[in-house]
Amino acid sequence: MGWSAGLWWWLVAVAAAAAVGAAEGEVAVGAAAPRRHAYAAMMYMGTPRDYEFYVATRVMMRSLGRLSATADRVVIASLDVPPRWVQALKDDGVKVVSVENLKNPYEKQENFNMRFKLTLNKLYAWSLVSYERVVMLDSDNIFLQNTDELFQCGQFCAVFINPCIFHTGLFVLQPSMAVFKNMLRELAVGRENPDGADQGFLASYFLDLLDQPMFHPPTNGTKLEGTYRLPLGYQMDASYYYLKLRWSIPCGPNSVITFPSAPWFKPWYWWSWPVLPLGLSWHEQRRENLGYSSEVPVVLIQAVLYIGVIAVTRLARPSLSKMCYNRRMEKSTMFLLSLLRVVAAWSILAAYIIPFFIIPRTVHPLLGWPLYLLGSFSLSSIVINIFLLHPFSVLTTWFGIIGALFVMSFPWYLNGVVRALAVFAYAFCCAPLIWASLVKTMSSLQVLVERDAFRLGEPNQNAEFTKVY
Repeated sequence: MGWSAGLWWWLVAVAAAAAVGAAEGEVAVGAAAPRRHAYAAMMYMGTPRDYEFYVATRVMMRSLGRLSATADRVVIASLDVPPRWVQALKDDGVKVVSVENLKNPYEKQENFNMRFKLTLNKLYAWSLVSYERVVMLDSDNIFLQNTDELFQCGQFCAVFINPCIFHTGLFVLQPSMAVFKNMLRELAVGRENPDGADQGFLASYFLDLLDQPMFHPPTNGTKLEGTYRLPLGYQMDASYYYLKLRWSIPCGPNSVITFPSAPWFKPWYWWSWPVLPLGLSWHEQRRENLGYSSEVPVVLIQAVLYIGVIAVTRLARPSLSKMCYNRRMEKSTMFLLSLLRVVAAWSILAAYIIPFFIIPRTVHPLLGWPLYLLGSFSLSSIVINIFLLHPFSVLTTWFGIIGALFVMSFPWYLNGVVRALAVFAYAFCCAPLIWASLVKTMSSLQVLVERDAFRLGEPNQNAEFTKVY
């Protein structure tokens, strides 16, 4: 009896273990089940800003992950994207689809911009037929909240930032190989494209979108059919913010910020803040999602070099008069003065320009601006010591830049108009001071040349009289 009871309990334990294993297997299968939706972006090579867009894409994709988006994150990458970048995206949990670049048939257009040459790769989004809906994105988007309701939209949905032309920085599509092949045929026959980029092609392909109804996600979670206009809150142009220094978009949820402005003022550049205040929002997302480990070593090396330059110039105090003036002049004093003025002016200009271009572009503004000020100060100190210039005259522009940063970053402006007027008034007041410092610098050069010419270079009447006597 005891033996049979023990056998019975053993069979129960085995059955329970099998049930648990089956349940775990079902959970694993459910977890591995493919998702029906995807957020997608594209990446290609061949522009001076390839690395910056790579960083921006990683930040955007990671931010979507932190917002618990219930969709795959996909990057459509051209075959020449570096393998280490592809691997980094995969490590972030992003699926990478490698594609060949689509040839752009609009390259010969008069108004064509070469930076848009490969943007037609965006059409590959229609080839992602393993998904029911795809939200196609540009890399310069900032997500403020989860936008998974967009997957309920129809076959094509986009936002009209321009009153008459929708924006392709974010749009919803239903993948279809038939549509994709038809688009390729339209490219082959040279369909009208105002700008030669994806924006112009898609605006020409979906001509009637402006007449379509506005998208409102059904509360029961069903998907809509057809084409729809998306509310403006899904593509809030950053320029709307700068007018009032706050968002005022009543139609639809304030979900996604986009930056379709000048290329050199994208939010990831360190100089974009405080010139454009929203740049700091993007960097906060990068700090939270990706960090700055790739740029910080370069920043530290530059900072050490600049500090070393300042120390050397303070201790050694090299002087152009010692290196060049203490020899008999073979040309006129006027020519030397003109030459020195040109060299000094270019040297001062270089002291303010060189640090700007060697700082990593995607570093945080709170690291980039101090490094720029340190670099311009160190190079200006070289100019001051070589040309024996008055320090305050050379550094007037340096102090002016610091003042401009404080004026632009002042957090209590009533609106963007007041801020713009304050910046204009500050520039108006600083301009005479900068001009006066430049005049004083040129005058000090003239005094230096005349003094050394009298003392070392040019013969004079008194010297000849003394020699004869």
